[in-house]
Amino acid sequence: MNELKHGDIEGDTKKKMAIGPQLEGKVAVVTGAASGIGAAIAELFGEHGASVAVVDLNAEKAQRTVENILSQRGTAKAWSLDVTDGAATAKVMDEVAAEFGGIDTLVTAAGILDQQDFLEMSEETFDRTIGIDLKGVFLSGRYAAPHMVKRGGGRIINIASQTAIKGAVSLAHYVAAKAGVIGMTKSMALELAEHNILVNAIAPGPIETPLFDGITQQWRDEKQKELPIGRFGRVEEVAPTALLLASSPGGDIYTGQTLGPNSGDVMP
Repeated sequence: MNELKHGDIEGDTKKKMAIGPQLEGKVAVVTGAASGIGAAIAELFGEHGASVAVVDLNAEKAQRTVENILSQRGTAKAWSLDVTDGAATAKVMDEVAAEFGGIDTLVTAAGILDQQDFLEMSEETFDRTIGIDLKGVFLSGRYAAPHMVKRGGGRIINIASQTAIKGAVSLAHYVAAKAGVIGMTKSMALELAEHNILVNAIAPGPIETPLFDGITQQWRDEKQKELPIGRFGRVEEVAPTALLLASSPGGDIYTGQTLGPNSGDVMP
């Protein structure tokens, strides 16, 4: 019998986990990919060999993300989409699958954020946030998942928020939506596992993105003082978490989980 040595195991592991393109041959759809976290994830996926569908309401800005991916010799195409429109979402997913040959990965990063005190919040403000930040996640997953079933599996990565875990003043509508995303992620993970579709969420802490334009400077200053590492995160520090969940073997045993790149703001 041959003796198995530690060095043999180590060498074999290094071969399996060699650094290189992690998503070669994969097709990824990223909503909200015109800016912020969505754009950073789309560009990183492109760098790692995925064909990327850059989806956003703002077609002009989405095209800029496409150009960034193309400049790195990646493959990408832009689609304009209102994620609250079910028929339009189904159409875009069908078009992406026809263009690239299927869908392997979905990242739902489309979202809005603005502050409004609970006692002053209008129904319209609440409904708009729930529509984009929660219903939009449902619709994107609902119409992308059948294409993953046809491929024999896939990955869905929903962008939530650490506020869904701890709450936040003047953000009841946003917190409700993001808490819904985390709950729905768990249910999706249970239902879709039989199709080899892994579903996870990322719950970032305060990140420097255009989404923060709706947040007061006072809130920003006070929040930064609370953070153990003393600063907000950057989009390029969040995107690798999505790459982990989308890749193999790195993401192969994650499902129903919520990962939190949050500067130490929440420690579950």
